[in-house]
Amino acid sequence: MSFFLLYLMVGAFAGLMAGLFGIGGGMVIVPVLIFSFIAIGISPDVLTHIAVATSLASIVFTSISSVWEHHRNKAIIGRIAKHMTLGLVLGTSVGVFFISSIPGPVLQKLIGFFALILSLKMLLNWQLPGQGKEPGAIGLGIAGGVIGFGSSWFGIGGGTFTVPYLTWLRIDMRKAVATSATCGLPIALAATFANIAAGWNHDDLPHWSTGFVYWPAVLGIAITSVPFARVGAKLAHSLDSALLKKLFAVLLFIVGVRFIVF
Repeated sequence: MSFFLLYLMVGAFAGLMAGLFGIGGGMVIVPVLIFSFIAIGISPDVLTHIAVATSLASIVFTSISSVWEHHRNKAIIGRIAKHMTLGLVLGTSVGVFFISSIPGPVLQKLIGFFALILSLKMLLNWQLPGQGKEPGAIGLGIAGGVIGFGSSWFGIGGGTFTVPYLTWLRIDMRKAVATSATCGLPIALAATFANIAAGWNHDDLPHWSTGFVYWPAVLGIAITSVPFARVGAKLAHSLDSALLKKLFAVLLFIVGVRFIVF
């Protein structure tokens, strides 16, 4: 029960971060899940894979809520989302099966390096200059494949990659965030099914898991992340988001160092 309460808190915090900064909660969810899985004695060989898979499965629920809200506001560029979807699904599926053979400790260090890079991006406000032209269907599909592949490694819904890519195409930020949220749904769905298949009958899986997806954590995170994402979106208009973003970046930096050094 105490760990289910932790998952509820993780979902709330991840939802707040997503609402405040327009990024997915995966970079919050994955590290906390790893630490909690260590505490309950899940095998080191599978706990990192379970954390990544569980994070992506929980993003299905937040994505559905987010996509509905963006659809109501008519902010989604359906053409781009449609052309990227096949690439997102294929890239995510390939990524899941690729990392399933990577040892857990190695995957943790890769997540640590990614957390460091993301924290520096947020601290230094790195932005791609808006110089690109919107490619055709094939180009968008290839971009989707690359984004899906990268997202599957780190348990994220793809916003960290998709939003910069779309703004580089000179797409308005509001529409870029909305379209990115839409792209996060096929990533999360494809990753969930692929992680179930990749971890099917794997040794050392905990009870209440299907493949690499651990359902108690998915349920706890989903319950709180959806409503708290709306709270975060409202707070974004009243709090010093720049300061909060820097504090979050420092947290990511600490997490990254912890995964790389220890």
